[in-house]
Formats: sequence, structure tokens, C-alpha cells
Amino acid sequence: MHPATRFTGQRALVTGGSRGIGRAIAERLAAEGASVVITHLRDGEAARETLARLDALSAVCGAAPQATHVAEDADVADAEAMDGVFTRLLAEGRLDILINNAGIQAPETASDRLVLADFERVVAVNLTAAAFCAARAIRHFLAHGGGTIVNVSSVHEIVPKPGYLSYSVAKGGLGNLTRTLALEYAAHGIRVNAVGPGATVTGMNKAWTDDPVRRAAVESHIPMGRTADPKEIATAVAFLASSDATYITGQTLMVCGGLSLYADFAQNWAS
Repeated sequence: MHPATRFTGQRALVTGGSRGIGRAIAERLAAEGASVVITHLRDGEAARETLARLDALSAVCGAAPQATHVAEDADVADAEAMDGVFTRLLAEGRLDILINNAGIQAPETASDRLVLADFERVVAVNLTAAAFCAARAIRHFLAHGGGTIVNVSSVHEIVPKPGYLSYSVAKGGLGNLTRTLALEYAAHGIRVNAVGPGATVTGMNKAWTDDPVRRAAVESHIPMGRTADPKEIATAVAFLASSDATYITGQTLMVCGGLSLYADFAQNWAS
């Protein structure tokens, strides 16, 4: 646990916070004093486990009983449902930090065999929902002196991912969403940044993280030679959300073990 309490007295919303990177982010914020609201989609058991962990972290860092943690069962792509989440959250106090983390990925499909429904669902969850939540949060931030948004993007914001067109499109859009909102609201005390994880050990990547051969193939393309732990992504998110990053906005911090460095050029093959 990080010994600092950078978020004492602050309130954060982490979408998709019951597992994986979202859970790690929620835990890091709670460990540093924040009250955390997480969203999940029909994942009640994992959400309850996460809340118990958040309560324990708050007690250890001395934020309890002031810090309180809540789980909301809502589809982030359902604007009405998310509007309800914001209404309930803001009725109980202010919001200081929004972490747009919820994300999904469709099965691999050649782009000429695109399934429109799958494409639309991935974009809705990964991009449209982030835009809606950001707009809702910014409306509140404008009335309360500012706030911070961190979008969980991907290395595939800039690195194409053949066979996963919807994911690449959504993450590329999330990068420009980050930059556009940062520019639009920089003068209002609102910072908007993103973190771009590389290959990370999460449930979304279970198909290859649990297969030694496939995992080795993935890691062979990473300059640092290994995948990330979700806690390493959470560290970067917490930094961007904190007062340690007060002069940073409109940036995507790649947390990818060097994957975005064109790893195949590690041994130069061109003049």
C-alpha cells in the first residue's frame, strides 16, 4: 500500500471497478484516502469483494470512517442508467475524480467480416460511454471549481490491432476524446488525461495469460519482456489523478513495457 494520502476527502467514480485494472485503480485510490464509487454490470459477488477490500484499505490508511465506498450495478453504455448513477452519487456530495475504465473487446474477426452489432457494442462501451460520463462529470466540475478525468485507453490507441477493428477504433477515439476535452476545459480547472496499458494480466486477456505458449508469444514483442500487473496501471492512473500532476493535461501516458516503441526495431534492420 502507498503510504501517502493524496486523495483524502476526495470522491472518485471508477467505471468497471469490480475486477482487473478497474479494481486495482479503486484500491489504489482508497489506499490513499478517497471515497470510491465503482460501477459493474451484473458482477455482484466481485463488486462486494472489491468493496470489502476498499473498506479494509481505508481503515489501514486512516481514512475510515470518513471514506465510504459504493457499488452501482449499471451498464455504462446505457445513458439513462448512468445518468441515474450520477444523480445518486451527486445527491450525496461532490465528485472530484472520474476514471473511465470500463471496457470490452469483441472476439477476433477479420475486418472484412465485421459484425456490426459487435462493433457498435464495443464502441458504445469503450468510447461513447466515456464521452457521456465525461460530459456528466464536467457539468458538475464546472459548478464546483474543477476536477480530474483519467481515461483508461490502450496501447492500441496508437498501435493498430488487426482483427480487432472495433477495439482499435474505440481506443483511438478515446485518445482524441481525451485531448479534445482537455483543450476545451483547461481554463476551467479541469484536467483530462489517459493511461494506455499494454499487455496486462486481466480477465479480458485470460485466453493468452493462462496459456504459457501464447503468453510467451505476446511477451516476445514487449521490450521489457513481461506483461503488466494491474497495480502498475493503477499507479499511473493515481499519479495523473493526483495533485502531483497539476500541470499535465491532454496526455496519454503509455504504460506498456515499451510496446509502443516499435519493438521490432530493437535490433535495427534498416539504415
